[in-house]
Amino acid sequence: MSVGVIVGIQWGDEGKGKVVDYLTQNAQYVVRFQGGNNAGHTVVVDGKKFALRLIPSGILRENVCCLLASSVVVNPWAFLSEIADIEKTGIEIKPNRLKLAPEVQLILPYHQAIDEARENQRGAKKIGTTRKGIGPAYEDSVGRHGIRVCDLFDQAKLRALVERNIKHAKEYCSKVLETNFDINAQEQIEQLLQIAQKLRPFVCDVSRELTAAIAAKKTIVFEGAQGTLLDVAHGTYPFVTSSHTIAPEACVSAGIGTKSIDYVLGISKAYCTRVGGGPFPTEEMGKTGDQIRTTGNEFGTVTGRPRRCGWIDLPLLRRAIRLNGVDSILLTKLDVLTGIDILKVATHYEYQGRTMVEPDWDTDLEKVQVVYEEFLGWKEDISKATSLFDLPVNAQTYLQKIEQYMGCSLSGFSIGPERSQTIVYSNHVREIFGLTK
Repeated sequence: MSVGVIVGIQWGDEGKGKVVDYLTQNAQYVVRFQGGNNAGHTVVVDGKKFALRLIPSGILRENVCCLLASSVVVNPWAFLSEIADIEKTGIEIKPNRLKLAPEVQLILPYHQAIDEARENQRGAKKIGTTRKGIGPAYEDSVGRHGIRVCDLFDQAKLRALVERNIKHAKEYCSKVLETNFDINAQEQIEQLLQIAQKLRPFVCDVSRELTAAIAAKKTIVFEGAQGTLLDVAHGTYPFVTSSHTIAPEACVSAGIGTKSIDYVLGISKAYCTRVGGGPFPTEEMGKTGDQIRTTGNEFGTVTGRPRRCGWIDLPLLRRAIRLNGVDSILLTKLDVLTGIDILKVATHYEYQGRTMVEPDWDTDLEKVQVVYEEFLGWKEDISKATSLFDLPVNAQTYLQKIEQYMGCSLSGFSIGPERSQTIVYSNHVREIFGLTK
């Protein structure tokens, strides 16, 4: 069949989990390729809400095997807790349905202590981290002193690593961050040895598994976390996450060749949101921003924090399309805009005497002047639409103009949280993800 990558092309929270759930009705694999339990995906099935953090959205499909590839960072307590929470809903999770790469780096309590202390020390200059230890775990990984899943099964090695890392973390917190934490190395080791036995059945060579699946022409969906504008290299640095959120990372993380990818689907909201600090050129600070936040329930799945809301930003979307090699875009939450009289679309920027359809590397997004085009809104309920032509004329115009200005085709949209409220009208996308059955 095909291999598709689903990525967010804004600052995350675009509705990727919902789209992955919809597109995997005939898939065999869903692969999470980066991030940790700082990324929340909310999926609604038959009125039942599932808040997923680490486990891929494909877990809600009985036919799907879910994989966590090597660039994911895993808090083992959170991982096991999430499995238990999902099983309480009646979904059984066996090792044949959920697998974990041995190269995955672990998030341990000292990572969280460092994350918390750093964010507190920044004061008004907070980045907006979820304080779950994601950044410090990635730092240990690139510093070559992290602890991986495979290390759990070598007691002597695990003991040495934990003792060394906790000692260094305590010294760093005390001398640099001017704080202390109470974590006993021996107790931590004993807990991890117990966890090792619970995790062992889930461990799998993800690269080999996927290579065999590709050879067997299985349908594979890669699920990104966060969004392109939060990529550690290409996002709005330093207000970014600690991993690569763009589509090419799927191949790096899973250990497969780039030629294996058949399609990249970008997910964007019909408006724009952001959590935490950092530039947001199209942020709407008035009543309309509040209306979007309330109607769209724009509060973090993981943190509960209110999201900053604003208009869709085409200059940044064009950049995201280029960075990911996006083939088409699915626009989510179109229904949230219902009832707004005048809708705005940011078509380009004015900056230092130049007109910019996409920001340059040195563009200060805090200082750009956003140029908007305005469109008439609609008041009709669109939540029961089943095709593009079921939408009010003004809604159709809104979508058509966005597609025209982006220079990238729209393949569908969503008009509510339920599976049935996702409309994919591109025959090519339906074929790629096996929706033609």
